[in-house]
Amino acid sequence: MADHQTQFSTKAGISPTSAIGTYETKHWSTSFLLPTSERSSESSHTQHKRALIVLNQPFSFSLFDRLWSSTQHHFCADGGANRVHDLLREACSKYLPDLIKGDLDSLRDDVKDYYTSKGVPIITDEDQYSTDLMKCISSLEEIEKRSTAPDDVVVLLGGLSGRLDQTIHTLSYLHKLRKTGRRVFAVTDENVGWVLDEGEHFISIEHSVLGPTCGLLPVGIDSTVLSTTGLRWNLSDNVSSFDGMVSTSNHLVPEESTVWVKTSRPIWWCAELKQIS
Repeated sequence: MADHQTQFSTKAGISPTSAIGTYETKHWSTSFLLPTSERSSESSHTQHKRALIVLNQPFSFSLFDRLWSSTQHHFCADGGANRVHDLLREACSKYLPDLIKGDLDSLRDDVKDYYTSKGVPIITDEDQYSTDLMKCISSLEEIEKRSTAPDDVVVLLGGLSGRLDQTIHTLSYLHKLRKTGRRVFAVTDENVGWVLDEGEHFISIEHSVLGPTCGLLPVGIDSTVLSTTGLRWNLSDNVSSFDGMVSTSNHLVPEESTVWVKTSRPIWWCAELKQIS
């Protein structure tokens, strides 16, 4: 594991003893990946109202169904509606999204006609300076203005696979969304990931669906100072950067139910997702 954690020791301009300053400790949970029977035991700090945004990337029915059942609002970003329609076929009417939105350059005519016949709102937004994901987030924000209980968790189905430029957009956009205080997760059949803002974080580990591998990725920053507990190979005021050390292929520990992370700058946390049946 030395090649992943300690091979590089460049300080990248940051002292390992740099102070983080004033910040809010945050608790994280991926309980939306659990079966309904297990989610019923969520603790008070992990109970959230959730929205699902389906992106135009492949996914399995088992993962889709699990995420759909654990979220209250359901959006399709343009061609994401094609994915849902083609995957579900005759069961499609049981999973009608609240809306479909985008510039609609990917939405097929047959899929558009089907959802129109079912009364699903289809919104065309031709703004070329925002992506279909950004357009769906905008609609979610409009809905929340009329709600007394906004969705403080957003789950993206897709976003971390396929075209590299789209993946980079996901990394970039979630980096920006951290400033809203909203918890935004990107999920594929292989991974779940999200941005940890500067400060301390306690991540509840659902071992039945996560692991074993995980990573702390200094994306969108020059460098950060990291400390962790609960991992197979922990960090202690280690500087992490693309020019230096990056903690990849770390492991969750079966005996540990919580991972603690302290970071001086925003980073991406990701964990392997076990096959959901």
